Amino acid sequence: MDIMKNNPIAMLAVLFLSLLFMIHICLGADTISANQSLSGDQTIVSAGGIFELGFHKPGNSSKYYICMWYKQISVDNIVWVANREKPVSDRFSSELRISNGNLVLFNESKIPIWSTNVSSTTSTSVSAVLRDDGNLVLTDGPATLPRPLWESFDNPAHIWLPGSKIGYDNRTKRNQRLISWTNSEDPAPGLFSLELETSDNSYRIRWNVSKSYWTSGSWNKNLKIFDRVPEMGTRGNFVPDFTFVTDVNETYFTYSVDNTIISRTVMDVSGQLKQQSWLGSTKEWNLFWTQPQRQCEVYAFCGAYGSCNEKSLPFCNCLRGFEPKSQSDWDLKDYSAGCRRKTKLQCGNNISIVQNGERDKFLQMSSMSLPEATQAVTTANNEECESTCLSDCSCTAYALDSNNCSIWTGDILNLKQLSEDEGTGKTLYVRLAASELRSPKKHNGAVTGVVVGVAAGSAVLLGLIVLLILRQRKKALRLGKAVVEGSLMAFDYRYLQNATQNFSEKLGGGGFGSVFKGRLPDSTVVAVKQLESMSQGEKQFRTEISTIGTIQHVNLVRLRGFCCEGRKRLLVYDYMSNGSLDSHLFQNKNSNVLDWNTRYQIALGTARGLVYLHEKCRDCIIHCDIKPENILLGDEYCPKVADFGLAKLVGRDFSRVLTTMRGTRGYLAPEWISGVAITPKADVYSFGIMLFEFVSGRRNTEPFADGRVKFFPSWAASIIIEGGDVLALLDPNLEGNADVEELTRVCRVACWCIQDDETHRPSMGQVVQILEGAIDVNLPSIPRSLEIFIEHQENIIFFTESSSRRSSQIRSNTSNASSEVKSPTPLLSSMS
Repeated sequence: MDIMKNNPIAMLAVLFLSLLFMIHICLGADTISANQSLSGDQTIVSAGGIFELGFHKPGNSSKYYICMWYKQISVDNIVWVANREKPVSDRFSSELRISNGNLVLFNESKIPIWSTNVSSTTSTSVSAVLRDDGNLVLTDGPATLPRPLWESFDNPAHIWLPGSKIGYDNRTKRNQRLISWTNSEDPAPGLFSLELETSDNSYRIRWNVSKSYWTSGSWNKNLKIFDRVPEMGTRGNFVPDFTFVTDVNETYFTYSVDNTIISRTVMDVSGQLKQQSWLGSTKEWNLFWTQPQRQCEVYAFCGAYGSCNEKSLPFCNCLRGFEPKSQSDWDLKDYSAGCRRKTKLQCGNNISIVQNGERDKFLQMSSMSLPEATQAVTTANNEECESTCLSDCSCTAYALDSNNCSIWTGDILNLKQLSEDEGTGKTLYVRLAASELRSPKKHNGAVTGVVVGVAAGSAVLLGLIVLLILRQRKKALRLGKAVVEGSLMAFDYRYLQNATQNFSEKLGGGGFGSVFKGRLPDSTVVAVKQLESMSQGEKQFRTEISTIGTIQHVNLVRLRGFCCEGRKRLLVYDYMSNGSLDSHLFQNKNSNVLDWNTRYQIALGTARGLVYLHEKCRDCIIHCDIKPENILLGDEYCPKVADFGLAKLVGRDFSRVLTTMRGTRGYLAPEWISGVAITPKADVYSFGIMLFEFVSGRRNTEPFADGRVKFFPSWAASIIIEGGDVLALLDPNLEGNADVEELTRVCRVACWCIQDDETHRPSMGQVVQILEGAIDVNLPSIPRSLEIFIEHQENIIFFTESSSRRSSQIRSNTSNASSEVKSPTPLLSSMS
């Protein structure tokens, strides 16, 4: 160090060598000219410093690729890869340079492994420039008037950047596909791709190119949305603005976002298309939108003999008797190779046998969503179906449904294990070697003894049951009777009158009637609802109630039975030990404060119950009266939605308008007032209103002495949109003890749920995914109705007169308001 301090020449030499090293690391420009090349750690950077291009290895991979990445982002930052299928091992011996008018990558052996493959009139004026929009452009001609020869925007990899396009080239007859990586460390083209379907100008996600499992629906040029992606019409900086272009040369879509937002669309290794934006505050990618919404809706995500389950992590598991073909791939969340048998099947004389002469057996799997069968056979019973499969060595599974036998040959793909809230599913029988299912043969003598003992005990028990039945019959003559009718009990009115001690202990009341506590003769505690204003005849009532009786879900109150005598209509439910949500949420002196985690789980459970009503029942059931009073709490505060199905059942087409207005003031969606058809989105609105009450621990409306009303959602929305302190919205009784991320998520989804336009509201399925943390939620826009509250709260007067006078009062109040205030939205009248 002393020598260098006293030797200026040495210092200059070190400085010169340092500069040479810097030049080696980075060319310091955005262009690769004819006399330049990239090798080793050299890179080019776009003029604004947004994108960088050079040799790069993803994750823990040992291979190098020519990649483009966000320069200022260090997490999951690669947006384009040139040599996806042909990596190099030594980046210092490889180079990217202009050759014969093309941009060409040469490997360690100086063999070209990737090229832009275009024709150029000259080679000395060709150059490649990296632009700030992420487009690598090969140009020819003078710098003042370059002629584009090739663009990375026309040759996407797995990411669709704003300004780039995914479409169809009419000249080359080539689809510009967005293709997923194989896994997180291998950018080689995977099985999932997005491409344009020119027949209806829709986008489709495909598995292995051939199988389409999601479509955007046709392009609506007037609304500028795809038919099956209505959320595209939502306002906001994060929402892409799509443009459709078609001419003799090409047909494509491109999109743009606010230039202050870093946004991208990813064809993910999960098989889902994801719209993401970068959050500088948290240094992570925010998931704004994804399709398909459920992981198990991705076709063959778990590969052959792999079963997908939304309720498990990981989502994929091998069937019993199988193991992953490649555990290392599964560790990288690449399940495409699927599973292999642990024990091979042996076929002989058209019957599968094992060494001890046993036939192959079948693993019974219930609640399965079945893949497409390769063969259908008409059989009389399960035994015939099983025999048909056993007689064919290529048969790997079968299923029987109403004497229709479905046979699978070869590998089985796209297996899904359904949970309770996803439906009942079917039973699948998967063929396994007998050794995989062999029952233990030990303790046969003990088993025989147990069987004999059980038989003797059963005889004694049967005699006791007969005596009890005779005794109960005598008692029923005095107290009324209860008989089984379908899946429900049909009670005499006298029976329920005795059970409730003449309806003496009232638990509460609602829009459909009052509820009383009762106790059945077997000491079972029940809740008996006396229905009011029911106009259906007995036949219609019994039909609708029998439908409700078949609906069972952990987050729905179970209907045990009913009474229908003359004009008397009663329903008998399971009793919920912890009462209704409102008695805990809106604090009484004798009630405990629900902590944040309990509130969050109640909100999530309630949402799951509504998903089941909206999407999983044979007939869609719109609740029409979602409020805390109708959310009951069982043991350990498990939420149960009550009063479902009491409003009119609506078919799948949602085309009819509910003629009788139901619901509770303060929770009604605007469409109830406007007279348009009522859809499940009306329940979404009510749920959103209720979410604000989960947060604040108080009613959303608080009256003032002068007749005005403070509307909590309007204040909450302003805090959320303006990025204020969400903890300020929290129930003071919680003393700030809440997960801020969960609190923010609840507030955001609540704002989305109460959008004026129902097409802008999420489905309850999406709400569940957001609350589960499977997808993130973007900042919502403030509904116009809430904007009126915020901007003109001093002019908003809520009336209490009868509904028949309500419309005229609203019109009168509106005409006297400031000229800047437009006609109030239906929300104003629903809150009156």
